[in-house]
Amino acid sequence: MTVLVTGVAGFIGMHVAEALLARGDRVLGVDSLTPYYDVRLKRARLARLEGRTGFEFLPLDVADRDAMLALAEDRAGEVTRIVHLAAQPGVRHSLVDPFAYVDANVMGHLVVLEAARRLRRPEHVVYASSSSVYGGNESLPFRETDRVDHPVSLYAATKRAAELISESYAHLFALPQTGLRFFTVYGPWGRPDMAPWLFAEAILEGRPITLYEGGRLRRDFTYVEDIVAGVLGCLDRPPEGGAPRLLNIGNHRSEEVRRFLSLLEQALGRKAVVVEAPRPPTDVPETFADIDAIATLAGYAPRTPIEAGIPRFAAWFRGWRENLGKGG
Repeated sequence: MTVLVTGVAGFIGMHVAEALLARGDRVLGVDSLTPYYDVRLKRARLARLEGRTGFEFLPLDVADRDAMLALAEDRAGEVTRIVHLAAQPGVRHSLVDPFAYVDANVMGHLVVLEAARRLRRPEHVVYASSSSVYGGNESLPFRETDRVDHPVSLYAATKRAAELISESYAHLFALPQTGLRFFTVYGPWGRPDMAPWLFAEAILEGRPITLYEGGRLRRDFTYVEDIVAGVLGCLDRPPEGGAPRLLNIGNHRSEEVRRFLSLLEQALGRKAVVVEAPRPPTDVPETFADIDAIATLAGYAPRTPIEAGIPRFAAWFRGWRENLGKGG
């Protein structure tokens, strides 16, 4: 089986590709290696995949309709499943460059679905949505049946738009799809724009960390290995009859950010310099995933509490910094 993985040089994309290869699947990976954050990290992730049996990489932008549709037509008899993870991430950055979010997250999503239609046997498209679609929802935990029509960021709006496009493609073309609403994924090879990386870097460099509302905001931190297990579990279970699915994928534990920071301090052996600030309008007070649906469907059961996951991330992060210092 050949799986097309978009965003293969990204945080989750690399881990998903590794897991697919480990179980014997072939992976056709695409990524545009955008410079939203340090491209050296993306290239290093890619280097972990290149040369492995069954892996092929193509430097493509999912929003490039001509290139993506040509790829789909060329590999129409080979690719049967798609894991679509390519996106422009970052809630706050959507205030800076809104066009990038519409290009990657809306147009890119549409192009991937059009590419899927050109496959001879499109068994399943699993795509990344986000817990951000829940916006300012105050009912906890977040359930897939909750209203999601009040996004508090453009990033969230683009992710919800992608969900609605998928709904229409499932209805019109019976294209089997599952959208996964990720909840604050962290772990080795994570993104430099996310709190774990920003906190760790500031701690080691002695720079201040900004904690909104004293770190009392709560997040459903989910370790990347648990996420990967859920992605593959869903990929192997396409919806019947073309009916689309939307599923939460989180840790089902809502933790205070200051608790996360405290564990990171312990793992790194240093105290953070903390500066408090009000919560930005793009940030919600709490995220908390109801995971009953994905547990029932795919046996999803996250196994990694932050007490175990944070030390693993911290150990990897130290190694990454040391490697960079040696020119790696």
